[in-house]
Amino acid sequence: MEDIIISTLQRAMVAGTPLLLATTGEVICERSGILNLGVEGVMAMGAVVAFIVTMTTGHPWLGVLAAIAVGMAFSIIHAFTSITLQANQVVSGLALTMLGLGLSGMLGKPYVGKPLSIKMEDWVIPYFSDIPYLGKILFSQGPFFYIAIFLAMASWFLLERTRLGIQIRSTGENPKATETQGVNVFKIKYLSVIIGGGFSALAGAHLSISYSKSWIEGMTAGRGWIAIALTIFALWNPGRAIWAAFLFGGIFVVQYLLQPLGISPNFLSMLPYIATLLILLLISLKDPKKLNAPAMLAEPYKRGER
Repeated sequence: MEDIIISTLQRAMVAGTPLLLATTGEVICERSGILNLGVEGVMAMGAVVAFIVTMTTGHPWLGVLAAIAVGMAFSIIHAFTSITLQANQVVSGLALTMLGLGLSGMLGKPYVGKPLSIKMEDWVIPYFSDIPYLGKILFSQGPFFYIAIFLAMASWFLLERTRLGIQIRSTGENPKATETQGVNVFKIKYLSVIIGGGFSALAGAHLSISYSKSWIEGMTAGRGWIAIALTIFALWNPGRAIWAAFLFGGIFVVQYLLQPLGISPNFLSMLPYIATLLILLLISLKDPKKLNAPAMLAEPYKRGER
């Protein structure tokens, strides 16, 4: 029983890693006032590019870097339409998702069914990995797990304790007042969207070269949408996103543990999305003032308007 619990928690950490990466990126993006519904598409692009580059070169870290670069470049599409053209951010984000899913499916078609033989070794932390229970769960994980934790904590520090973080948050709250302080609001918004895209692509890279070590069309399986919901669940706070993401990682793992009980696999596969809907329902019942949502989220900003 003890081994089952440890194994389940280990797998929950792995399953929650891409959710944490994508959620952290979306938090940064939304705190600047830009709603990006294209997370799913960017994740898919990151996954296929990371897989192709890793299989071609034999170097997984080159695949990771290529995925981040493509994710950032891909997100510029949403930044340009939402910030420069001031188009509807919901429509732009949905278009980005459809484009990303379609393009990744086309690029990855020749690689379907080809397993990735290159393995990213776990990072076993000396001394800490020997701690009973926690050592195996937290200190004997793959590199993406530690990267996700580090980036979430660094993002929290950035947003809450640095000048740039204050500029990002104030841009999402009151861009007009922010601009009067000499801050280039458009530049901050572009930067936030591009950083968010890099995080989402990194989440996709984890799925294809570490989590499943293969490429199949649709492998993101709605994780991008869950990340958007977790952004609200975490109250736009990267620190809260850590436990929220791993909670949902546990829900992903539980569905496999319940299969031997004879429960319908179709129902079990719905569990993460049912949980997402329930959380959104509970959040909708709260006082909007307590949600800490950026005041100008999804609202276009036109320079010079009063």
